[in-house]
Amino acid sequence: MIPIYKPYLKNREKEYVNRCLDSTWISSKGEFIDKFEKQFGLFIGSPHVTTVCNGTVAIHLALTALGIGPGDEVIVPTLTYVASVNTIVQTGATPVFVDSVESTLQMDADDVLRKITSRTKAVMAVHLYGLPCDMGRLVNICKDHQLYLIEDCAEAFGSFYRQQHVGTLGDIATFSFFGNKTITTGEGGMVVAKTKNLIDKVFHLKTQGVSKTREYWHDIVAYNYRMTNICAAIGLAQIEKADEILAKKRQIAQWYKQNLKDFPLTFHDELPDTQHSFWMCTMLLDSSEHRDALREYLQQNGIETRPLFPPCHTFPHLFIDRSYPVAESLSQRGINFPSYPDLEFEEISMICETIKKYFNGSR
Repeated sequence: MIPIYKPYLKNREKEYVNRCLDSTWISSKGEFIDKFEKQFGLFIGSPHVTTVCNGTVAIHLALTALGIGPGDEVIVPTLTYVASVNTIVQTGATPVFVDSVESTLQMDADDVLRKITSRTKAVMAVHLYGLPCDMGRLVNICKDHQLYLIEDCAEAFGSFYRQQHVGTLGDIATFSFFGNKTITTGEGGMVVAKTKNLIDKVFHLKTQGVSKTREYWHDIVAYNYRMTNICAAIGLAQIEKADEILAKKRQIAQWYKQNLKDFPLTFHDELPDTQHSFWMCTMLLDSSEHRDALREYLQQNGIETRPLFPPCHTFPHLFIDRSYPVAESLSQRGINFPSYPDLEFEEISMICETIKKYFNGSR
């Protein structure tokens, strides 16, 4: 079986983890927390970063640090992973869904404009599958309407908009380091803020609201959302080879595009002014009628795939009885193909040949 993804653990991960074990610093203090944060900040171009225990709590912290809560609305794409939306609900705020753009899969800025009300507090831009949103427009919309701009970069480490790393264009941003992300810590995340004051709020919230000057003194309702030193050790080893990982994923994407250019599907590719990180190699079939059958055929031939996310407005706890036609169509037609950095040309060729056999009717 060729899996959809597996982490690229090649160099110093074991060495750094063993240093944690030898030192006994295995919880949320230790040398690797600071080192990982510093190197991550340098990579994306922001000095205001702090580690957390996963990407979902990163979003929750971002929303909470901005003061978002009951009575507020946050505009968010319906085509996203559910964590983007669940965290809004957890603050007591209301998610307001927008549709997607067919050519990019990203949130529709025109629909964002239509959904702004007097209760709107923020827009959450989700850089889905590694392609940046239309950040030029979203930044201007938020500036014109005095809204916070949150970037969910869970799938977009290594993605750039106009040569600026995503996560540095809005007020606050979040990253995920789950095992299937471009760089991983097993479980983990990062919050990135535009200002030191805002990242200090996030740090205070993630550490149980503990005082900096008085032992065991807590002055707000807060959380234990800290990353462990062991996870940070893995993260440091990963970011030391981030350029290698990203280059290999770009090569894998090119192999797919070259092999499948004459078939009834569209590759999720980068646009002018963007650099796609190709977290997943995502393709849209021209017709939804083939999606599930193609996935089943590939599974029978030892190739794992995954569908695009279901639109969040269709989930029972988030259900809205209205249509978001572009997002619904994309969800029904989209497939993600294996894209982990260990894949070689011969394996990609085999995957593509299997796809071709399906479409040529020789299955």
